[in-house]
Amino acid sequence: MRLELKKFVPLLVAAAVLAPTFFMHSCANTTQAPTGGPKDTIPPALYWTKPLPGSVNVPTHGTRFEFGFDEYVKVKTATNIFLSPPQQKPPKSKIKGKGVVVWFEEDLEPNTTYTLSFTDAIADNNENNVFPGYDYVFSTGDSIDSLMITGTVLDCATLQPVKNATVMLYKDHSDSAVFKTRPFAATKTDEWGYFALPYLKDTLFRLYAIKDENNDNIYQAESEQIAFIDSLIRPRTVVNDTLKELQKYDMKDTLACRERNSEYTLKMFKEEPTRQFLKNHGRKAERYAFVSFMAKDAWIDSLWIKGYKADRLITQFNLRQDSLEIWINDRRPVPDTLQIYVNYRKTNDSTHVLEPVVEHYPLFIEGALPRKQRNDYNYRKSLKHEDTICVFKLEAAPELVEQEGFTLSFNYPIINENFDSLKFHYLNPKQKDIPGEFSVIPDTLDLRKYKLMPKETLLPGYEYFMKVPHRAFRDINGFYSDSTEVKVMLPSDEKLSTLRVSLESVSGKIIVDLLSEKRDKVLRTYIVSENKEVVFPYLKKGKYSIRVTEDVNNNSMIDTGDLLSRKMPENVNFFKMDDGQEFIDIPESAEVSQTINVAQMMKQ
Repeated sequence: MRLELKKFVPLLVAAAVLAPTFFMHSCANTTQAPTGGPKDTIPPALYWTKPLPGSVNVPTHGTRFEFGFDEYVKVKTATNIFLSPPQQKPPKSKIKGKGVVVWFEEDLEPNTTYTLSFTDAIADNNENNVFPGYDYVFSTGDSIDSLMITGTVLDCATLQPVKNATVMLYKDHSDSAVFKTRPFAATKTDEWGYFALPYLKDTLFRLYAIKDENNDNIYQAESEQIAFIDSLIRPRTVVNDTLKELQKYDMKDTLACRERNSEYTLKMFKEEPTRQFLKNHGRKAERYAFVSFMAKDAWIDSLWIKGYKADRLITQFNLRQDSLEIWINDRRPVPDTLQIYVNYRKTNDSTHVLEPVVEHYPLFIEGALPRKQRNDYNYRKSLKHEDTICVFKLEAAPELVEQEGFTLSFNYPIINENFDSLKFHYLNPKQKDIPGEFSVIPDTLDLRKYKLMPKETLLPGYEYFMKVPHRAFRDINGFYSDSTEVKVMLPSDEKLSTLRVSLESVSGKIIVDLLSEKRDKVLRTYIVSENKEVVFPYLKKGKYSIRVTEDVNNNSMIDTGDLLSRKMPENVNFFKMDDGQEFIDIPESAEVSQTINVAQMMKQ
């Protein structure tokens, strides 16, 4: 009985694909826009295909596929005509009457089931209404493979869907396959990051998704993002014409799109480079230079500048340790060209292991005048005031001052400081001037930055002042600072609200971020390692997201994954309300409290 049914597979597939189009409305005029009446909003309808969907024993050479519509159409996005398994070159297409002809520049593989997908590729001529598309299946063998998988691709940091990601299946299970060969089967994700890969063999696969920037269906680690499932997968679902996962939906139909079953969730990330080398160097000022590396955690054995002892250099790595800043703390005149030597561990191109090398670079300030001209009287006379002082910024944001205090940042490292000369005071609502106290907290990542934290509890209606007197600081250029004073008050807008979040079942270090509704901006951050309440004051009416990241390596940043070591990105999750909403809706003039069970949330 099963063998008999195989004869009818092409007819069943054809009926499944074409039947819905017979019930779609067509436009009265397909060659020019209507002169009156309502605007045409109906997409083109597919009326026929040649060969029929589900055809078998399709020739491997020179076959053309024709798709006829109910009106004149155009190929809007040729790259969205996608063949699986993909070839080295994408499908070719052209318009023929009311149809589209598709062909391939390479021969097809024998005994292979192919799927030709149309997603937002075709639109009508008049109003640009997009054909929702479908998956056209055929085989160069005598049968159609009948299994499928489904899933969703999300951004690892925002958990937002990734549109137009290329999802790929490999029968080759080696780690290098995704770098070197094209997949056994592939498809593109829709606006929901959703994919369905139908007509598969019953075998074990590796599953990947990439953001294929050059459309070659091969992963380029240095420029593209990737996601993967850390185990072999086997398709289980049998394709049939009733599966909602294979239907083409209006992407605005939220209910229908969300009802589709998703078997796998892939979180896409940009891999950290693994090949280490010194990729850039420069000199931006007389006593400042930098070197930057391709990969993080650069291993520098030693660094020196000709003519200067080690104790005359001030150096600072960034958080990722892939960029090193260098300042010369020496009052002698600095040469026009600095000779810098870096002894570090570089990746050997043939062995791919780190080996010690010494590289030498001459550094000069691009566009700078020679020292002789810089000592000229006219040049010195043209210098601006900020060219002859210790430049700094003193800032305080009303909505952040309770958490961050006043921020004091310098352009250059300071070599003499007098924090005791700074004055902190405040005026109460009755204008009584009261002296205050503050603590100085050096920034752990930037030696030029300090946090000045008031010791008093800040109150609404009070005016708070931080004053830096003249000559309180001196930098490595020998320049003294000017005086300044900054005033800040807590926000007084009665429409602002406060969100209090009680964190329970905290195990290990976590990063708690408050994000905007679009999740494109981090508004506040807390680093937490125990159960506690975190407060987000002075929020405008709107929707907010709370992101929690498991900081596995305790570096206070979200770490990405690594494909070859099968390391996933650090676990990120967004808090959901009991009703499934992913946002906390903050009204005006409210104090909102929310409890989050972190352990339970991170298992979702």
